[in-house]
Amino acid sequence: MAQKIVQVSSVSRQAKYRQIINSIIDSIANGKLKRGDKVPSINSISTEFGLSRDTVLLAFNELKARGIIVSSPGIGYFVESINVWNELKVFLLFDEFSSFKETIYNSFIESLDGKAQVDIYFHHFNIEVFESLIKDNVSRYTSFVILPGNLKNIKSILSVLPQDKVIILDQLSEETVGIYPAVYQDFENDTFNGLKSGLDKIKKYQRFVMVYPGGKEPLGFLTGFEKFCKQFEISYDVIQKINNTEIKPGDLYLLPSDRDLVFVINQAKGKKLSLGKDIGIISINDMPLKEVVSDGITTLSTDFEEMGKILAGLLLTNTSDSVKNPSKLIMRSSL
Repeated sequence: MAQKIVQVSSVSRQAKYRQIINSIIDSIANGKLKRGDKVPSINSISTEFGLSRDTVLLAFNELKARGIIVSSPGIGYFVESINVWNELKVFLLFDEFSSFKETIYNSFIESLDGKAQVDIYFHHFNIEVFESLIKDNVSRYTSFVILPGNLKNIKSILSVLPQDKVIILDQLSEETVGIYPAVYQDFENDTFNGLKSGLDKIKKYQRFVMVYPGGKEPLGFLTGFEKFCKQFEISYDVIQKINNTEIKPGDLYLLPSDRDLVFVINQAKGKKLSLGKDIGIISINDMPLKEVVSDGITTLSTDFEEMGKILAGLLLTNTSDSVKNPSKLIMRSSL
């Protein structure tokens, strides 16, 4: 029965466990297997094709997660649903929730168009939480979208997941680049090129100040900023906190945090300093509100809506590409 239902080729580039999944789905789709039929056992498949039990179990766990088969302890696995093209089950792991991540999420869900169930989790930059969430959900989902943020030493944690079931979002590192498909930002080059596009306006300021607390913010923001300032001989400073800094005329501020953005705007108002004339502001990450606040805040931002669309496309087509998301400097009156 295993030969008729399951086909595994040693010359195929497709992972063995994926071939098992597709074989069983095809057998259900063409009527070889019907609801309630018993599926070839793990032992019979592993023996027939010289595979480890873990490989076969991996395939069965995905089929169970998708609701296609069900297990009966001591008896075996049975076809639960003949709706084999049903929804994918997606594990979506963000570092934290924010306005721009909400944009990614909404665009992702809309672009999936009801073809997947998505459960969202947050690790809050805690490596123990990150590890626990992944290991506790290995067999519950068919796909894993992971936004690690700046977490380090995640390679061994991610290794418990099948490589072709993982998509990395937003930040790449040496531990993930070239290993997993991704929708990512090139923070260093995007920062450099974005600032370069506004060079003429930036040069009218006496000093360029970047607030960079570190920790959560990608290092590429800082390296791209410093590269830009050095190449174009811009006087600059990097500070960790803005609330201990006097806002001075002639300064331009690059602000990753929206909390710092509010602080600078309020300080400018208190000193009757005009944005775009007396001081300048560039905020990192765009959102609709920044179009109207203080007659418009200039932003350095990727296209978060496009990121969600690309992510959905990779997931639905099971594509293993890595796609750089577009980014630009959006000019408004604060510069």
